[in-house]
Amino acid sequence: MGNKPMYRQIADAFREKINAGELKPGDALPTESSLQEAFNVSRVTVRQALKLLADEQIIESIQGSGSYVKEERVNYDIYQLTGFYEKLADRNVDTHSDVTIFEVVKADAKLAAKLALSPDDKVWHVKRVRFIKQKPVNLEETWMPLTMFPDLTWEVMENSKYHYIEQIKKMVIDRSEQELVPIMPSQEAIATLGLDPAKPILEKISRGFLKDGRVFEYSRNVFNTDDYKFTLVARRRQ
Repeated sequence: MGNKPMYRQIADAFREKINAGELKPGDALPTESSLQEAFNVSRVTVRQALKLLADEQIIESIQGSGSYVKEERVNYDIYQLTGFYEKLADRNVDTHSDVTIFEVVKADAKLAAKLALSPDDKVWHVKRVRFIKQKPVNLEETWMPLTMFPDLTWEVMENSKYHYIEQIKKMVIDRSEQELVPIMPSQEAIATLGLDPAKPILEKISRGFLKDGRVFEYSRNVFNTDDYKFTLVARRRQ
């Protein structure tokens, strides 16, 4: 190794592990304190090594969560109506959702209009954080009519909503109408997704329609834009 500074030696060691496939995209690196012990160096040296790897886009550090081997961004094709799980299934990526709110509320006038209901009709209100491996990438808030889904469960929302609607309820989904809006992240999004409070993010607002014309959901999703890229394909009429 010669006279290479210690932080570079540590960075090299991780680069080799990643190249050899011992550490895979999305895997967590050991904690700073365990790295200090393993290499017998100061915290400053460990942080220099991690900063070097982060600058090279090999790892990413998430405030309060740790450092991870960087993944390719999830490509979110606006025109493909697929669930979070379906998007990632072909990549064999470990995904899960943490449901943080699961309740029935009365729709106010605004929400009733979005779901084509009467004000005071009851709706499910669900909030969940979507994870790729251990990393939170998406914060979703969804409202669904109670009468349409009287048997909705917490477990369903921890997994795939579309699977439940199509396979269990045998409903035919027609389309989702979506808009993307740049917003400043909320305190909740900053805390949950480890976002930079000064950097705008994208919010996707969508309404889902069944073949019979009924609105089955109204959702608001915020994304860590470092993890997602949005693609739109415009076709010229023939």
